[in-house]
Amino acid sequence: MMSPDAWQKSSFSGGGQGDACVEVAPRHSRIAIRDSKNPARGILTVPATAFAAFVGELKRSQGRQE
Repeated sequence: MMSPDAWQKSSFSGGGQGDACVEVAPRHSRIAIRDSKNPARGILTVPATAFAAFVGELKRSQGRQE
C-alpha cells in the first residue's frame, strides 16, 4: 500500500465529500490509479507516458466542448 500523502485527487472529484473520483500517484515510471471511494479494493498502474497522453486528450476534448 502506498503512503496516503502520495495520492492526489482530481479537482473534478464531484460535490459533497469529493469522493466520486479516482486518485493518482506517481510510481517510478508508472502512474498508480485507484477508486477514491474504495482505495483498498485495488490499484491499476499504467506507464507514465500513456497516462500523460490520456490526460492530454481529455484536456483537448474538454476544450472542444466549450
